Amino acid sequence: MKRNVTVTIAFLLAAACAIALGIWVGDVWLRPGAGSTEGRTAGTVAIGGSFRLVDQNGNERNDAEFRGKLMMIYFGYAFCPDACPTALQAMTVALDRLGPASDQVTPIFITVDPERDTAAQLKLYAENFHPRLVALTGSAEQVAEAAKAYRVYYAKQKDANTTGGYLMDHTSIVYLMARDGRYLTHFTHTTSPDAMASEIKKYLGAGAQS
Repeated sequence: MKRNVTVTIAFLLAAACAIALGIWVGDVWLRPGAGSTEGRTAGTVAIGGSFRLVDQNGNERNDAEFRGKLMMIYFGYAFCPDACPTALQAMTVALDRLGPASDQVTPIFITVDPERDTAAQLKLYAENFHPRLVALTGSAEQVAEAAKAYRVYYAKQKDANTTGGYLMDHTSIVYLMARDGRYLTHFTHTTSPDAMASEIKKYLGAGAQS
């Protein structure tokens, strides 16, 4: 009996260590200075890049249009049952917390499910969140290119109980990008709106590009 208890405890400790290691690796991967710095200033993380997509109004948009303001970028999809609406709602409340200063931040949602997320679908979806939310879709290739630039993983998961018969497994991270498009920091969909707003304030004003 004691042997079984000992083995069980050892197994649980090993599992806990594995989970902790996974979290640590993920944090290091996104931490400034981690990974390749090709195309970036030395000491900054290689997250972000160019994209050319279509917004919820059917207009072609590209990353250069958003220069001069901070960007909050989240990759998800309209049929997402939990993480996506949670993240977008947190972004909405965080911007409300910033008051007039929120005009310096552009909230952006990029779908990882272009097959279902047409511009018309995203227009309906975006109406549930911040009035300035830019919701973007495009071809499968365009979305894949944008996701690669932001190190976003996504893949279909079969689910017969959902529209289209699948859900999307995907990275759930809100990226905060500088006025020149560089990576500043990130949040998860569980980060509170107050914590988001507090962090964003550090980058507003003259120091936002530093």
